[in-house]
Amino acid sequence: MAFGHQREQGRHILLREIERRGPIPRIDLSQNTGISRATVTTVTAELLRDGLIEEIPRDTDSATDMKRGRPRVDLKIASDAHLVAGIKVSGHSISLMLVDFEGTQIAEHEVPFLDGPTSSFRLIEQIAQALDNLTAIVGKAVHDLSGIGVGLAGVVDAENGTVYWSPSLKERNIKLRDKLTQELGVPTFLDNDANLVAMAEKTFGLGRDHSDFIVVTIESGVGMGLVINGQIYRGTRGCGAEFGHTKVQLEGALCRCGQRGCLEAYVADYALVREAASIGFLDLDQLIENRVSRLLTAAKDGDPTAKTIVDRAGRMFALGLANLVNVFDPQLIILAGEQMQFDHLYAKDVIEDMRRSIVQIDKSPPDVVIHKWDNLMWARGAAAYALDFVFDMAAKEVREDVG
Repeated sequence: MAFGHQREQGRHILLREIERRGPIPRIDLSQNTGISRATVTTVTAELLRDGLIEEIPRDTDSATDMKRGRPRVDLKIASDAHLVAGIKVSGHSISLMLVDFEGTQIAEHEVPFLDGPTSSFRLIEQIAQALDNLTAIVGKAVHDLSGIGVGLAGVVDAENGTVYWSPSLKERNIKLRDKLTQELGVPTFLDNDANLVAMAEKTFGLGRDHSDFIVVTIESGVGMGLVINGQIYRGTRGCGAEFGHTKVQLEGALCRCGQRGCLEAYVADYALVREAASIGFLDLDQLIENRVSRLLTAAKDGDPTAKTIVDRAGRMFALGLANLVNVFDPQLIILAGEQMQFDHLYAKDVIEDMRRSIVQIDKSPPDVVIHKWDNLMWARGAAAYALDFVFDMAAKEVREDVG
């Protein structure tokens, strides 16, 4: 029992080290991890046999290496060992990305999603169809996947796979992860979409060099992913970091979550359109993205009504950002999402309002940067999330016929 646990732990450590630093020679694996050379040789032989890693020749002109006669090899992750899908459910589409075991993108697909809010049954049905189309691009099927990551807006408990509330769903308190796993026949991992953007930023984005940063997403709603000491923070109930539902106005505007005074109820696209329509500025028969674009263009062109609505959204957003800085004091704030195509929430005046509202000390405030992610990049974050679990599962699969 103890030996089996030790072997599993060794597999996990070495597989992760090869993922981070590969291609890498066995001697460096031993030095980096503190695992003996003999154990490294045994465990990597296991990983090679299981098809999780592979040997590749090392390019060298070293005379010493040539004299040894035996070609030197490095170890790397075997890209074809596992196939993982990432899915982003938004208000208008379902975006999917297929990656290999190294995390390299190999296919992408996007389909309209215009039913929302819809039933969990209908959502799963649409996801299944979209996955069929995605895997068919590379001549595979859904059952060839080792894991699926799904991100959607709302209050999501990643640990138990429950969606307490989402603008994409009619029901509340749905065990969506288990339903997806059962219907798709593939381990599925669920999280709030903003957390998955934070995961992507931490893995291959602007947060790679920061241990503490915040991602704020602005789309049809407002989300947040919080990274503390290199880890995504989700709260004790699994539904922390709900920035869009922090309160900025007592008994204020109605939010789609059912409460009043939420930040989202002032800065999200539906909030801007609702206020503009209430005073007769917009025609509600237009698509919401067209209405938002028209409102923001009018504000930029100096229309006083449009400017009043947009300026208030900017002030509310600046207040919200200042609260984040005062509570968490992050190294970096990344703004992402569909509305980053417009600059009304990160205009110079908004950022200056934020800086005036934070605790003033003799140090620079956190950097605020813009990352204009599209939905496929959000899907890549979902794939990176699922890939983490697939790595863990692969490390545990120790065959007992190994002596």
